[in-house]
Amino acid sequence: MTIKARVQSGRLVVDEPTDLPDGTEVELLPLDPGDWLDDADRAALHNALAQSEDDVAAGRLLDAQDVFARLRSH
Repeated sequence: MTIKARVQSGRLVVDEPTDLPDGTEVELLPLDPGDWLDDADRAALHNALAQSEDDVAAGRLLDAQDVFARLRSH
């Protein structure tokens, strides 16, 4: 579910109908917050990217069409 809101005088204003019951709490995030990675997640991402670069450099690649064909054959 997506709910749009706008900021007016420092307040979030929602003007959309919803089926949510009264008292339901919702969390609103900006449309372009960048990312939501904490330091540990960012380090894991950078590690995975480095490993991926190593795989590319070593020629350890799989053609996506071959992978899909193998998956379809099962």
